Order: sequence, then C-alpha cells, then structure tokens
Amino acid sequence: MDRIILMGKAKTETGVENDRQSVRALERGLEVLRSFKPGDRFLGNQEIAARTGLPKPTISRLTHTLTRLGYLSYSEKFGKYHLDSAVLALGYSYLVNMDVRRVARPLMQELAEYAQASVALGVQDRLNMLYIEAYRSSATVTLTLDVGSQIPIATTSMGRALLCALPEAESNSILEQVQLRNEADWPRIKTGIEQARKDFDERGFCLSLGDWKRDVHAVAAPLVPSDGSRVLVFSCVGAAFQLRRHMLEDDIGPRLLNLITNVKETLDRQHS
Repeated sequence: MDRIILMGKAKTETGVENDRQSVRALERGLEVLRSFKPGDRFLGNQEIAARTGLPKPTISRLTHTLTRLGYLSYSEKFGKYHLDSAVLALGYSYLVNMDVRRVARPLMQELAEYAQASVALGVQDRLNMLYIEAYRSSATVTLTLDVGSQIPIATTSMGRALLCALPEAESNSILEQVQLRNEADWPRIKTGIEQARKDFDERGFCLSLGDWKRDVHAVAAPLVPSDGSRVLVFSCVGAAFQLRRHMLEDDIGPRLLNLITNVKETLDRQHS
C-alpha cells in the first residue's frame, strides 16, 4: 500500500500509522470523511471503499456510525451519503480560532487590490496545500480558488515555500512521496523545487512561473510561528501576463515578505 505524509508523518493510504497509541477505528472514520472531495455531492459505500482501500463491510459500519453522529447524512433517493453539518462545525471552529486569519485579513486584501491578483493563506494537508484564507482583487479572473481549495505541494509557489521552511528531513520525506506518485514528471518537478530553494535562499520567497498552470504566475513565502506551531504560507497569484517575473521578484515578493513580518510581529505582541 502507498504511503503518504499527513502533517509531517508517514502514513499508509488509509491514514493508519504504526503507532500503538493510535485508535484505528477513529483513524478509519476520519479517512471516510476525507474521502469526500470538492464536487462530491454523494458517495456510496463502494466508492468510499475504493478511495480509502478499506473493506466494504468496514465502510458500511463506519458510514452508519458517522451518520448517527451527524457527520454524514444518507439519501434514500440515491442510496448514498453526503457530508453533514457536524463536519462544518469542526471546520468552522478551526478557522474561527486562528488569530492569524483575523490579523492578516486586511493586509491580504490590500495586497490583492494592489497587485490585481489573489492573495491566499495556506497550510499543509498531506501532499497538498489547503487554503484557509483567500482574497481576490475585483479584477482577478485567472484563478478563483477559495477557502477549502487544495493545490499541489510540489509545483506551486505556496507548496514550495512550505518545503523550504520545513526541517530538511521532513521536506525530503514529503518529496519522496511526491516522486512515487509522479515518476514520469519527477525531473521537471525536481528542477522547479531546486530553483525554488535557490530563490528562497537569495530572496526569502519562492516563485512558480507556469509550473502548476501554464497561465498562472505566483510568489509565496512562509510564516514560521514563534510558538512552534505549524508553518503557514502566504501567496500572491495572478495571470502570467500580468504578474511578470520581474514584478514578482522586485515588487510583489518584497511586499509579501513585509506583510508576513507585520502579521508575525502583531501575533507575537498579542501572545506575549
């Protein structure tokens, strides 16, 4: 079975880690919830089993329990499940309790309008980056990602900035998983990551110039919290014809670093 990275730890495709303290039933239940992706309105037990790699009888028991607890709802019409309100309550509690979103919000909006682009805040979610805050300029039409959107970790500026900020062993472990899933495209991915590390060492931020989507350019930089909590990443994303390399390197990138400095200093003052 393939292995993936979840919050920096090696896990099997079903999220089960070799940890004696782990509650396997809980891990499996959470994997069922994670099997629902954006655009999935309904999933049946067979589809969930295929996505998680778990036996269908196990899935049937898990979906029954999750429905009883309010995390799933069953449609008699379709004979399938969809996420229910208890999942939203968990996500809402997570977002509301993140001070960084409140502090960063006006600064992100200001940069988005200045650059006529999108500015986002993200965290690692396995081999992706998950948007937890996002603002778009009224002129932005190229990319319309919002809170909850996921983008790949290895080909985006946001993901590359995270890799540059993580301890080397953790970053390399993630890249091993990326390589396993992208053998044919790995040389191109590796070249982009190596360039991102050079950019980060020289300038403090990473670029993605059409590496993820051909018509999209982006710059990103990490915020490493003083309290040792998980790394956050800010990015500015826009149309390639508008956000040229020189603009990202000489103007938007430095402005993004200034935004991060202001956010970090404000958070440090509030928590001191």
